[in-house]
Amino acid sequence: MTTSTETYAVPGVGAGLLDVYRRRYLLKLIVRKELRVRYRGSVLGLAWSYVKPLVQYVVLFFALGIVLRVGDQIPNYALYMFSGVIVINFFSEAFSNATRSIVSNAALVKKIYLPRELFPVASVWVAAVHFLPQLVVLLAAALLNGWKPDIMQLIGAALGFVIVAVTATGLGLLAGAINVFFRDAENIVDMLMMIVTWTSPVLYDWTMIRRLAPEWVLVIYQLNPITVAVELFHWAFWYPTVDRPVELPPHLMWTGLIGLGMAALFLIIGQLVFRRLEGHFAQEV
Repeated sequence: MTTSTETYAVPGVGAGLLDVYRRRYLLKLIVRKELRVRYRGSVLGLAWSYVKPLVQYVVLFFALGIVLRVGDQIPNYALYMFSGVIVINFFSEAFSNATRSIVSNAALVKKIYLPRELFPVASVWVAAVHFLPQLVVLLAAALLNGWKPDIMQLIGAALGFVIVAVTATGLGLLAGAINVFFRDAENIVDMLMMIVTWTSPVLYDWTMIRRLAPEWVLVIYQLNPITVAVELFHWAFWYPTVDRPVELPPHLMWTGLIGLGMAALFLIIGQLVFRRLEGHFAQEV
């Protein structure tokens, strides 16, 4: 009697991110576990998602907007700054936690087989959960300032969110895989987060870069997916509240689509490297 092996899969070989979709029930369980662990023993719980960005916003606004008067040339500077800060917060949390996700879940990686991509993707989902309360605060602030967006601006905000999520997933897969073998990756990512904060137009206006740098530098600057996402959020939440003419970056929706393409490229590279290295995760963690 012969036994067909067509229905069996080769051990340890999966379909990458497609397996994450197929096993999305596991993704939900991991996200719930991460949130439960994060707020275990906490009195405020998920309310910290409101408190932390508000404190960060107050400190930055006081230091830069009032003391250093950075925002004198930017109307509604508080709203301008906060609409960029929440984008950086989302990317920073998603990328940093995705980098640590495989090592942090070493016990599961060693004991059972499941798609390893679940852990970086779950980190991005957890960051998205924390992003939502910040978005609620931003919407409230925008409405208080007379926010009346059009449909294209809302589409721009959605595009900005997708760009950040896809970029963080791709880079998280890449750095998460490398971090299994070289723990220095965590520290490198932490430094990159500091650089991203100051090289994106969150605390200053993009025209300052145009005044200080050659045209080709500005082009490269605007092709950074995170910079594009920040500007899309400015366009969606800050620009509709401004009552005098302000200059937006040129071809914003086109650069948004290019930024989405670059994010997809990061995702492809991250997945390829991750699948190349994941066979050794259990031995190395």
